Amino acid sequence: MKHVIAVNAGPRKGWNTDLLIQKAAEGAKEAGAEVETVDLYSLSKFTGCRSCFACKREPNVGRCIIRDGLSEVLEKIRSADALIIGSPNYLGELSAEFRALYERLVFQSLTYNLEKPCCNERLIPVLLIMTSNAPDGAYDALLQRYQGTFDRFVGPCRVLAAGNTLQVKDYSIYDWTMFDPENKKKSREEAFPEKLDEAFELGKALI
Repeated sequence: MKHVIAVNAGPRKGWNTDLLIQKAAEGAKEAGAEVETVDLYSLSKFTGCRSCFACKREPNVGRCIIRDGLSEVLEKIRSADALIIGSPNYLGELSAEFRALYERLVFQSLTYNLEKPCCNERLIPVLLIMTSNAPDGAYDALLQRYQGTFDRFVGPCRVLAAGNTLQVKDYSIYDWTMFDPENKKKSREEAFPEKLDEAFELGKALI
């Protein structure tokens, strides 16, 4: 049986990023996989890459040696058959928790060797999910950059972006004049279900 790791790099349970990851996981299960979910915000303290370069030298080539809350997650991904990873967009970037895992996951496979730039010989398919309150397409360049890096160092990556998301249930308690609450609710009712269906199909396609 295929084993999939689904990593939630967003803090809000039951909201946009979490729901899309859950739906992608359902798709993978439908295709016969076993899925294990990891919530980065619930882990013990961890950091991004510390630039120690231990992963560039024997006996640790290709393996991050930092021992913290991400250590077990990196090992789970190393032995998985596919990776689902999702994050909200904060201030034009993916979450700090996502970035910490991304740095550690990718940098351990980067060799700085022109003949063999990647030492990861077990590439696995990746589904990258991003949610934001910006219109669809606003972060295409950002996602293309992440997709290219995942393709090269982790495995063939597909991307699902869900824009114009509903952020809160009641917009009236905030002075957020840049948003149209009715438009947000309409997007949640009409467009977001389509994204959930897409996540399900992309999850199935991982297997």
